[in-house]
Amino acid sequence: MSARPDESLARIPGPWTHRSVHAGNGMFHVVEAGEGPLVLLLHGFPQFWWTWRHQLESLAGAGYRAVAVDLRGYGASDKPPRGYDLPSLAGSMAGLIRALGETCAVVVGHDWGGLVAWTMGATDPKVVHRLVTVSAPHPLRLRQAVLGNPFGRPKAGRHLLGYQLPLLPERRLTKHGAAQVGRLLDAWSGPGGLQEEVTATYRDAFSIPTVAHCALEYHRWFVRSQLRPDGMRYRKLMRTELEMPTLQLHGALDTCMPPRTAQGSSRYVAAPYRWRLLEGVGHFPHEERPEQFDAELLGWLEDPEPDR
Repeated sequence: MSARPDESLARIPGPWTHRSVHAGNGMFHVVEAGEGPLVLLLHGFPQFWWTWRHQLESLAGAGYRAVAVDLRGYGASDKPPRGYDLPSLAGSMAGLIRALGETCAVVVGHDWGGLVAWTMGATDPKVVHRLVTVSAPHPLRLRQAVLGNPFGRPKAGRHLLGYQLPLLPERRLTKHGAAQVGRLLDAWSGPGGLQEEVTATYRDAFSIPTVAHCALEYHRWFVRSQLRPDGMRYRKLMRTELEMPTLQLHGALDTCMPPRTAQGSSRYVAAPYRWRLLEGVGHFPHEERPEQFDAELLGWLEDPEPDR
């Protein structure tokens, strides 16, 4: 009988260091490389910190302190029964920045990590020096896309709604060695997709006990809060115009979250804003074409006055 997957699967060795940091009433597994201004990297679904392996090296090489974190419920971070709403997640990441000894950071978020990053910009603007969102519309734009025209609903919206069922989605995601995780990654990638050994790593990490359930709690809160007071308070808060420079990167071939669902997010940014559509890539531009992605990211970070 094979050994039960455990959190050691998330502690992949490389030119970085692993440690646990207490923030926001929980313990977070972080992976760190380089010295300089802090860049906090937030992953999406169904991944973990390792999605930023290329950027940990490129940012460190460019003179930044790059820190990738396993979000709550993922990898080797704590997996409590609650705290998967976007305001709580954003508060924890703001606390993590302070626990890392900094007052603010560049925050880079992909997919669900991007939704957390957008939320941080509204709830804790002083800790977000600059904001970068990847394959992630502003939460109010996502709500409009998911709850709007059902025939034009993005694939991410269909999954959001499908994951509201109890227990069954977790079982489907984890059976046969989390084969469905691999299928999602393949379906959402651009031509060529992610390499088989890469998807195998994500399948292993998603097999860590309770990760699937915790990951789906993000989706469940987003939908179920729509008619609840907490969801109404969140939407009111997210109408706040952001005051930090913002870069929004999106793959032109993203089928999970098509570019049209993210366009228009600029209406929530009062500061300099830049939109970049990356040709030839899908939902994971930072992994599919890391050189192209890093050129956009580093070029924008090095620009003292990023244009609109």
